[in-house]
Amino acid sequence: MKKLSSLVLMFIGFFGYSQNHLDRYIEMGLENNEVIKQKNFDINKSLYALKEAQSLFSPNVTFVTNYTIADGGRTIDIPIGDMLNPVYSTLNQITNSNAFPQLQNQSVLINPNNFYDVKLHTTMPLLNYEIIYNKKIKVQQTTIQKIELEIYRRELVKDIKIAYYKYLQSVEGIRIYENALSIVKENQRVNKSLFKNDKINRTAVLRSDNEVARIEANLETAKNTSKNARSYFNFLLNQKLGSEIEIDENMELPAELIAENTANREELKQLGQAKEINENVYQLTRSNWFPKLSGFADLGFQDFDFRVDKGSRYYFAGISLEWNIFSGNKNKYKLKQVDEDSKKIDSQIDNVKQQLLLQYEVSQNNLRSALEQYESDFKQKETAKKYNGDVTKLYKEGMAIYIELLDAQNQVVNTQLNANISLYNSWIAFAELERANASFNFNK
Repeated sequence: MKKLSSLVLMFIGFFGYSQNHLDRYIEMGLENNEVIKQKNFDINKSLYALKEAQSLFSPNVTFVTNYTIADGGRTIDIPIGDMLNPVYSTLNQITNSNAFPQLQNQSVLINPNNFYDVKLHTTMPLLNYEIIYNKKIKVQQTTIQKIELEIYRRELVKDIKIAYYKYLQSVEGIRIYENALSIVKENQRVNKSLFKNDKINRTAVLRSDNEVARIEANLETAKNTSKNARSYFNFLLNQKLGSEIEIDENMELPAELIAENTANREELKQLGQAKEINENVYQLTRSNWFPKLSGFADLGFQDFDFRVDKGSRYYFAGISLEWNIFSGNKNKYKLKQVDEDSKKIDSQIDNVKQQLLLQYEVSQNNLRSALEQYESDFKQKETAKKYNGDVTKLYKEGMAIYIELLDAQNQVVNTQLNANISLYNSWIAFAELERANASFNFNK
């Protein structure tokens, strides 16, 4: 760890990095990314689902109206004639009149004919544990989706950083090949002049021509690589693929990100929420054994032939109690399934903890290796510069052959390329370590 910290400090000494442009690009990427927008839509949907769950505690009022016509079917027979006609006959004899008529037995339809019923039907849960635990589950589901968004945001930050470093790597590669091309073209000019003056043979001229062609081809490949890197970086920012990218000149690597912080990874928080949801599912299933109490009330009008008067008004209210006494041990087996899910989540938490710790250790070791490689490549680059300077002087004095000069120049180009690759590989390794450690601060 001490050696790694010293390498990081050495890295800072070589390059100070303010990351002004990169920070702005990260903000742009987080703001414009379509997947983040979609996940925010899902979060909003979950919040509305939570409000829906909360509304289940409120009264539910509906306007209900019915009108029926009926004929035939079952009837209720009322023997009103059999009961009253003997009495009426006796009264007519006593009064010597026909004041009391004879009545017919009645047959009334059970289904009401030409009957209307208009009412406001109100229901309200008074005691229902299913609604209580359903609301808790909705809250936790919303939290899980927010955590998923944070996980994606961290991955996007890592991808943007790596894409930016690869673009910088490609730009520096172009600069190296452009410098190399100017050198080999100058060699080509000098060798042609020396050949005209019979100072060297044609071999050196042909070799210099080949070197120019080779460097030009490498330069073209480097330019295409840079275009691809730029397009991918702009794709992550959700802007035009050909947009220009501003380059940060000074680079600074924060050394405090080395400390292990995997316990705060969002993945573990997500599994923790899943465990809490499973506990509430257990309570929700268990609540099927508890009674459900609800109230209802009807207020309206009902009558025949669309009559509306004082007698048409009515109200009807009550309390309903529902208690599941026996369900064939269905809930018992559901609870056992939930228990198994809980054990599975516990096992996943232990496994993910180890995976995240492994990811951190591997990322840290990769950063250490990348920094050590950069230190070695940087020293080789400086040595190659000195060697090339010495050979160039000897060649101009006629004390070295062109092959030696060419070898020295190729060493300069190769060591510059290697140092460039290892430099940005260190940045990429740092971005991986930052992601493995969940260390990026979104609030800075």
